[in-house]
Amino acid sequence: MDKCDSFISDGHSEYFGKDGHKVISSSAHEELKIAEITDREDFIKHLNLHNQRKTSYLEMSRGLANSGVEKWTFDTNKMTMTYYDKGGNVMLLEEIK
Repeated sequence: MDKCDSFISDGHSEYFGKDGHKVISSSAHEELKIAEITDREDFIKHLNLHNQRKTSYLEMSRGLANSGVEKWTFDTNKMTMTYYDKGGNVMLLEEIK
């Protein structure tokens, strides 16, 4: 796997590999509406709560959806995790160590 996109709306992921290989997982939860207006401060709050194990995956997903996060991308070549809004704008880029 070179890259994985995980979508907040239903929890499905799309995995990308060599030579255009792509695998799509099934939905992980009910459909969530992604907010049109992003709230980076609220997004960071929900991400931190989940990193502290204070929320479930679904609770985190609801918080991210309400904050305007559409998806996150894990890039195994660059070792980064990037969160995007509906417009494709980067909300947060983290290096994985």
